[in-house]
Amino acid sequence: MHLKRLLSGALCAMMLLGLGVQGYAAEDADAVHIELDGTTVTVDGKAAPADDPGAAVYTAHDIVYYEEGHDFTYGEGTEADAHSADEAAAHTVVHITEPGAYVLTGTLDPGQIAVDLGEDAETDPAAVVTLVLDGVDITSTVAPAVIFYNVYECDQTGDQGSEPDLSGAGARVVIADGSENTVNGSYVARIYKSYTLSEDGTEVVDSKKLHKYDGAFYSKMSMTVSGGPEDSGVLAINAENEGLDTEMHLAINGGAIHIRSGNDGINVNEDDVSVVTIDGGTVDIVVTGQTGEGDGIDSNGWLVIDSGTVTAQACSTSGDAGLDAAQDVYLNGGRIIATGNMLDALDPSDQCGALFTFTQRQTGGATYVLIDAAGNEIMAFTPENDLTYLLMTCPALEEGVEYSLTADGTVLAAAAGGSMGMGGGFGHGFGHGPAMPDDMEEGQAPEPPEDMPDGGWPELPEGAEPGERPEGVEPPEGMEEGERPELPEGVERPDGREHGPRTDFQGAEITGEASETFTLAAGLNYFTVSA
Repeated sequence: MHLKRLLSGALCAMMLLGLGVQGYAAEDADAVHIELDGTTVTVDGKAAPADDPGAAVYTAHDIVYYEEGHDFTYGEGTEADAHSADEAAAHTVVHITEPGAYVLTGTLDPGQIAVDLGEDAETDPAAVVTLVLDGVDITSTVAPAVIFYNVYECDQTGDQGSEPDLSGAGARVVIADGSENTVNGSYVARIYKSYTLSEDGTEVVDSKKLHKYDGAFYSKMSMTVSGGPEDSGVLAINAENEGLDTEMHLAINGGAIHIRSGNDGINVNEDDVSVVTIDGGTVDIVVTGQTGEGDGIDSNGWLVIDSGTVTAQACSTSGDAGLDAAQDVYLNGGRIIATGNMLDALDPSDQCGALFTFTQRQTGGATYVLIDAAGNEIMAFTPENDLTYLLMTCPALEEGVEYSLTADGTVLAAAAGGSMGMGGGFGHGFGHGPAMPDDMEEGQAPEPPEDMPDGGWPELPEGAEPGERPEGVEPPEGMEEGERPELPEGVERPDGREHGPRTDFQGAEITGEASETFTLAAGLNYFTVSA
């Protein structure tokens, strides 16, 4: 499968079609104009009908949320995920029930935009809704602030590894030129449709989902997000949990999208099927970590970046990545900066880039600058979050050119490292060491040398674990736990190594000596920074 090639072609076709952007400008006479004013809603200048499912647009107070006061058979949420009926009823839900373009302006607080064209919409190519955001501020405290329930799913087969053509997607979002838009959203923890209890009736052992919507801006079907003809609109998403989510595919083609999220900034969640593609615009993500974890972009399938500007900061304290995909990450173009504490597998990049792994966690707030030999600043970034790796790639980086990396003006020494991010990645979490030999199992001791006395390796004392210091035995005076003794004066370890291959904190072998300058080869280059 050549996702990076095929997706690029599909997205180019989408850009030529414009996804209706040109025809759905804010002043378009064919678009329906929805004006939001607190909890008051007008449609083309008239008050929106209330509780009228037969209208193209109507209002109600029927938001889907995780109710308080239920036992464990209701769903997987905790007390922190639950809300009162009074809090939910305070939300004005603007229901959109017919295909078309809808221009949204004004403030809805608290409230929700809910698009639902009916159960048959998923297979109906005409069931397409375009939301044009033209200066909106929408806040929901119990659920996503914007949600597409039922619209056309243009990739119904969901074939593993197939390239999605989203030109017919039923969920479309356009960020109108010159507009500033804010979406403040919550989430809905998993609510059961049905369940099976354990034999003793104390826990749910199997269940079917009725509702679960993790993102502040959410679609159950494939969704596209684009800018206007001038690509000058802004969308800010502030999320208690995840930010911008779909249950299938997501394509971002324009606009400036700024996401602050308690968990993943962007998430697509169909395992080994979903694809996130970015081919234009600006995507800026900061995971605040209020949930204790979160990737910048998390795809349960693939992530493809062809163009645009992308910055993605994972949670400071967890083993998460700026760019995370269950399958492959393709970096074909664009200006990309990502930080985190774990790195997923990266496919060979189509453009030059550098990935720096730090030997110690770096505190957010420092400014990192990539400088060429002539002293020109090529890329600069000041991460808000703590990090242990920094990825920088853009079209201006060139093969065969010498560069330096600085942190707050101090030149850092970097050593070339193995490209463990390619074809398997660093693994999930912290501190993976070098790989074990193929013929060894986890925890298995190596075979004793041939000249070992009869009996092989000595047995451990009863109750002791491998690598554990025997009870009552203390390190020599002046030495810390785990520290190796100094070699006699004049004796050096082979090749300057401390013990076996030098590896960074993720277990990738360091193949070069540290230097304040380094030359980039083609594609993505890996370095370890002693800082």
